[in-house]
Amino acid sequence: MNSLTEPAEPEPDTAGRETDAVGHEPDAVARPPLVRELLLVVGLFLVYKSGRQLANGHTGEAFDNAHRVWDLERAVHLPGEAAVQHALLHSDTFVHLANTYYATVHFPATVAFLVWLHLRRPRHYIWTRRVLAALTAAALALHLTFPLAPPRMLDAAHLVDTGQVYGPSVYGATPQTDSMANQFAAMPSLHFGWALMVAVGLIAATRSRWRWLWLLHPLLTLLVVIGTANHYWLDAIVATALLGIALAVIRLPAPAPAPGHSVGRHPLPAQRAAAPRTVTAESMGAATPAPWAPAYPRGGSLSASEVLARIPVSVTRGSASAVDAPPAAGPAGTVLAATGAHR
Repeated sequence: MNSLTEPAEPEPDTAGRETDAVGHEPDAVARPPLVRELLLVVGLFLVYKSGRQLANGHTGEAFDNAHRVWDLERAVHLPGEAAVQHALLHSDTFVHLANTYYATVHFPATVAFLVWLHLRRPRHYIWTRRVLAALTAAALALHLTFPLAPPRMLDAAHLVDTGQVYGPSVYGATPQTDSMANQFAAMPSLHFGWALMVAVGLIAATRSRWRWLWLLHPLLTLLVVIGTANHYWLDAIVATALLGIALAVIRLPAPAPAPGHSVGRHPLPAQRAAAPRTVTAESMGAATPAPWAPAYPRGGSLSASEVLARIPVSVTRGSASAVDAPPAAGPAGTVLAATGAHR
């Protein structure tokens, strides 16, 4: 068949690219605008802080609930909070460090974690922000419906208020008149809940074999909130349960579709170049004789256009050459070839 061939444009090489479980590049999600996210996070935090203040003034109910929680822990044989605090009180330095950790690490660590996710893992950032918002909203609902005095205020616990005795403290000396914080919002412990989500988020967003060490952050936070007598064991247990529910309901967003990617975390093979497109004489506008027409008009030689129409030409990057052109013989013994004319 008389043809004119052109090589198709080669496909982009995707060899070595890595895809996730659904066949997309990791975190292929548009990064949310930073200013909008800052306003959103700050707004949610202010709503939470304002909501906590609504639980103030329920002193009697808060202490009644504290006795119930204390009795329940003893009934189910949870370890006493005093065991952790007694170990802490052996060193004034440790007590001061624990109070400092409680006062200064909780919020800045969570903010730094969110900023890093926003810059490096936008997909995980969106997921984490939703989970933290759900956890905080559930905690606020519990603070309003179940005011709870912390164990440092409970006489039956015989625990020391380490913040007031050793410092530093983030709470006022009189809980009933503390306008900066609601001290009757012990359950659940957001110190522990947020720390646990920071660890879960970093483990999910990174691939280092050392990433499981992030669990030391919530573990240390748990020992601090119990040792300083700011929370009960049940406060941490309830926070863990609420976080588990939030993680079960709110899933990590799927990456943006990326055409040409394979499924699974495997490097993609290089794409083969497409088959050359074939262009016939008809598509070039050249006259093509009908199948029943003679190879040449009787009584004469072929015209120049007829000869050219019968020569297959390979076009590569703008050049043309005759390829395996069969000789065409005229009636007078003339033999025409792509490279010249011979008699």
